[in-house]
Amino acid sequence: MPGAPVSIGASVMVTPGAAGAPDTGTIIAVLPPLISASGLPLATSGSICVMVNSVTGVPYPLVIGPVGTSTGVRVGGRGLVRTGDRIPSPPGILLVIGPPATTSVTDGWPP
Repeated sequence: MPGAPVSIGASVMVTPGAAGAPDTGTIIAVLPPLISASGLPLATSGSICVMVNSVTGVPYPLVIGPVGTSTGVRVGGRGLVRTGDRIPSPPGILLVIGPPATTSVTDGWPP
């Protein structure tokens, strides 16, 4: 789904989560090479989220997978991550909630 790019601090949810119920989390790291908008590094596949298990409360890392990101905007071969993207990332499908890093940039390329 085309949308605005996200950065560190964007909310995400994975369904099903590690224990079955959906888990929520936040993007905490964007790995180089970087592209930025409004001074924020934009998330690409390979960025790291910290998720919180909704059953136990234990945090765990989750790497954003390459399928389901932008096919047109790539940084070092990694697709841009946008609000509304549904990205297969074990243990389930990662939904990028937002907020966007900037509303002045919209990526209209398909996942």
